[in-house]
Amino acid sequence: MPYPTMTAPLLTPAARRHAAQMARAIAPSAARLDRAFLALLRKRAYDAAQIRAFLAITPAARSRLRSLVQFLEQVDYNGHRLAKLNVPPAEVNDVLREFGAILDPVLAGRHQPAREQLHLATILTLEKAFYRVREAETQAFFGLYQAEVEAKDLEDLLRRFVGILTQTFHARAGRVLLDQAMAGRLSEPLYIERGKPDERLIADPGMRGRYRSYWSYPLGPGVLAQFGFQAPYPWLPRELALLEAAGERCRAAMERARLEKEVRRLEALARRTEEDERRRIGRELHDEAGQSLLLLRLQLEMIERDAPDSLRPRLQDARGVAERTVAELRRIVAALSPAVLERLGLEPALRQLTARFRKTHPAEVRLRISVPSQPLPMQIQEVIYRVAQECLQNVAKHSQATHVNLSLEAADKNIRLSVSDNGAGFSAETAGSKPMSFGLAGMRERAALLGGTVAVRSAPGKGTTVALQLPRTSAQVAPNG
Repeated sequence: MPYPTMTAPLLTPAARRHAAQMARAIAPSAARLDRAFLALLRKRAYDAAQIRAFLAITPAARSRLRSLVQFLEQVDYNGHRLAKLNVPPAEVNDVLREFGAILDPVLAGRHQPAREQLHLATILTLEKAFYRVREAETQAFFGLYQAEVEAKDLEDLLRRFVGILTQTFHARAGRVLLDQAMAGRLSEPLYIERGKPDERLIADPGMRGRYRSYWSYPLGPGVLAQFGFQAPYPWLPRELALLEAAGERCRAAMERARLEKEVRRLEALARRTEEDERRRIGRELHDEAGQSLLLLRLQLEMIERDAPDSLRPRLQDARGVAERTVAELRRIVAALSPAVLERLGLEPALRQLTARFRKTHPAEVRLRISVPSQPLPMQIQEVIYRVAQECLQNVAKHSQATHVNLSLEAADKNIRLSVSDNGAGFSAETAGSKPMSFGLAGMRERAALLGGTVAVRSAPGKGTTVALQLPRTSAQVAPNG
């Protein structure tokens, strides 16, 4: 920090000369002043670290240094320490005034302007140091909260946390260790110096033995943060409080991640239950209602043959209703439970889906499918089929499209489904109020359960494109235990 430029407006060259003369006058009594001040500090129950910092910011300390700049640098350093030791500036000012009472008999009224100017420069330096410490803590807390918002996952969050803390503590290195067995001493905060037996507890061999001192702090269950410093540097209370706050945020994030994982597990279970229920309903409709309707149609046809001419038109109409009901029931059963997906696989199921779409919608459909040679897991096939089904239903209901392109492409690690049309499109700002918004939410939920994404691109009058991307190694969330 450029202390000469900082002190120049406060102390003129003449004032600095007077301050130097005062320092020379104090020097012979400096040791006696320190002893009296030490007794006062002990009486006020300050600890050893606080006492050392106080002794370094008095006029007696100034008398041992060659220049005012050196003294203010020392004041700044110890001002940081006092701030981290939870001693506020007002209390520091009171203590320095008590030192002034000890100094009065030594100076006997001499050098009063120099005393006041030195006291002013000392207090301003201390206050700036105090507020820099608080500003750094504020930035650190903001960074921790921002990391929670931006992190992709728990591991990314922990790395961000340690990076922020490493910078805040001015450490030369920081590591976060996951799934760490933290029995014994690692389960508690540790200050470690190089060459001491505890140095073996530094988990990263690249850090161990390289730095003069280390901090080891358990941020949460199985999560250990360790920092390396170039000099012996035991933590101060405010630094330990910041570590505790980071640990609290870490534990909250881990609990949130656990709950999110449980929610995903329950969502996956709900989707699986939904698919099973669809199959059950589809089988019952096929085996019971479908067979009964076919029998009814056959009986109407037989009655129609033997009926008088006056009844035949009405029986013919009734038979037509039964035939249309059978066709509609088959469509519903196929939508509920695509048996072709289980029997023949994804490609035939998608071709059958587009064939049914062509029968009910005049739009031209172009189909391009490139599936991997090895069969995909059934849960991935189901998500691809359901997303394609939802997209084609949305085209039929809302888009007024004349051309639809459906493509399925497989890469080494991902599989991508794209459904695009040249229909009416919609505005992203008003998408939430559209009837198809619930379908889009369902597609995104299905994809997210397998670690995938659904991207929608649309604009009024410019059609819509829905792109599903899934990792080929997707697996459903495992149940508890």
